[in-house]
Amino acid sequence: MMARRLWTVALAFGLTACALGPPAPRYSDSSRVQQLHQLLPADAIVLGEQHDAPDHQRVHRIVVEALASQKALAALALEMASQGQSTTGLLSDASEEAVRTALKWNNDGWPWAAYGPAIMAAVRAGVPVIGANLPRTELRSAMGDAALDLLLPGPALQVQQQNIRTGHCDMLPENQVAPMARIQIARDRAMAQTVAQAGQPGKTVVLLAGAAHADRGLGVPLHMAATLKLKAVLMQADPFGDETHGAANFDAIWPAQAAPPVDYCAKFAVTRGAATTNSTTPKQPGDDPAKTP
Repeated sequence: MMARRLWTVALAFGLTACALGPPAPRYSDSSRVQQLHQLLPADAIVLGEQHDAPDHQRVHRIVVEALASQKALAALALEMASQGQSTTGLLSDASEEAVRTALKWNNDGWPWAAYGPAIMAAVRAGVPVIGANLPRTELRSAMGDAALDLLLPGPALQVQQQNIRTGHCDMLPENQVAPMARIQIARDRAMAQTVAQAGQPGKTVVLLAGAAHADRGLGVPLHMAATLKLKAVLMQADPFGDETHGAANFDAIWPAQAAPPVDYCAKFAVTRGAATTNSTTPKQPGDDPAKTP
């Protein structure tokens, strides 16, 4: 479980997948489409990924293309962009530069090479791509909003706070744990609101987010209306081993290749030594300790 919770630490410091490139996929495009069809019909699908695993972003593209080809994709919502950013108004032949500009893309936190293929597949199909994450301007107010604690059941709040500790390699000052957990809750609520607003009858909104955001007991689904038919997908390494802890909180587990192992805590310790320990806001939109995997 430590490895799952530390994937976001890599993202916080702009780390990417192994320079040798992604391994060959074990699952064909057609097998992924079959997995998708097993979830349908659905008003929304949350694809919970490991952010530095190229095979997971490959699945994003396959899902987007499959739904778009059936005229069944209402919108592609992104944890990787903030609310208010959208490709609405762009033509289907818009350039990648125009799309990045519309989304105010932060390539340091979220490598375009990883997420661009799925995004451009939606744009080419005339489907809006929308930012779903909490805007940075609202982070500080979220940290001090104790009412956010009440949006999670007590045990779930404790899990969220523990994820914050572990995600920061147990190096975060204890007085920052609750405020950082509130950011995660506020982000989940913002993404849920975005998905709900983008819904269209008979079509599916796809949300790309870290696996903890897809968790029914902790993340985005917890903030969705019960009337909305949402499916939460966890993408994990195959074989699963101990990584299946909490699997009951997802509607489906899709085996997918993980990134090569990296000692993120060692890197975090080095970087933290040069950082201000009383910083109150994350350095990147991807600096999201409970966003794991």
